[in-house]
Amino acid sequence: MVRNVLRRLLFRAPTALRRCCHGEPSSSGQPPPPPPPATDKELLQRKVRRYTLSRYVFYVRRFEHTLEENFPSAMHVYRVFVVGIKDFYEDLKHFIRVARWINRNGRDGLARNELELHFQMPKDMVRVAPVLLISALPFANYVIFPLAYMFPRHLLSRHFWSLQQRVDFAAIALRKRLYNQRPILRCLQVRLGDLEEGKLRDQWANILGLLGSGAHPNLQQIQQVSGLFAETQAFGMAGIWANHKNALVRLHGMHMGWKRRWRLRERAKLLREMDFMITEEGVTSMSNDEMRYACFLRGLNPVNVKTDELVLWLHKWTLISNNTDDEHLSLILHLPILLGYNQPSNWVLLYQ
Repeated sequence: MVRNVLRRLLFRAPTALRRCCHGEPSSSGQPPPPPPPATDKELLQRKVRRYTLSRYVFYVRRFEHTLEENFPSAMHVYRVFVVGIKDFYEDLKHFIRVARWINRNGRDGLARNELELHFQMPKDMVRVAPVLLISALPFANYVIFPLAYMFPRHLLSRHFWSLQQRVDFAAIALRKRLYNQRPILRCLQVRLGDLEEGKLRDQWANILGLLGSGAHPNLQQIQQVSGLFAETQAFGMAGIWANHKNALVRLHGMHMGWKRRWRLRERAKLLREMDFMITEEGVTSMSNDEMRYACFLRGLNPVNVKTDELVLWLHKWTLISNNTDDEHLSLILHLPILLGYNQPSNWVLLYQ
């Protein structure tokens, strides 16, 4: 500490003094005198300070270990909230930076994880807000934190969940969404009679037959009927019926409030931008957690599915999505039906 103070003072000190303190010979040619040796009292004080500090650290660690042995549940709750609040705060700072970028430049130039953060973080903030606000009241944290720990799916965000809880809660949410697949397929089947006679109608009838028999159309078959999903066509955003539109909103996990068609278009654009970044970064470069999140978001249950199968499914999805323009956004919204209606993992989730 003394050396640091001397360095600050030497910045404005005379040249002769700086030379003396840095060990340079003065103008008289005599070296500076050596520092005086530490006295026995000073050495004893240093030893006492080191010993006191080391024992303090030892007792703190021992006390923490004792708490973990005697109160494991309480320590687990403590760690859940400490780590969760830290992760939530880091994501919140990142989300603010991403939101500022989008306000200035749009979503262009954002990485896949930044797009996903901008999509997911507002939901997490709404879910955690009541807990954080109530905990600020006097003595309220003694009630709200145990209550939040008992009902983490409703009162906490993914930052506070374990890896297993993230998978379980995502599967529960996906199960509710998958119940809307059959009503959408029924709407697609009913509108078959409204299509004009011709090759396109026959191709669509063939796809409906595949879906009804437990199979899925291939990429070429889906591309051939993409014209049916144009904006003003039978399955376009302006052409679908109200019950069809409402089922699509629920299938993609959106609320039933205002501007449903507009929000469906925006969801399709966001999925397409995410798909483009997945293609740019490579599906195989994603971690297992990131791959599971991408599948849950797009309507596929990835639980107990091999990684190679997840990669292939995401590859098919991104190929179709990356070749879809703004006129055919409805096709992206129907991909959970065209690519996932008969997936075995989805049927297991629905009827387990």
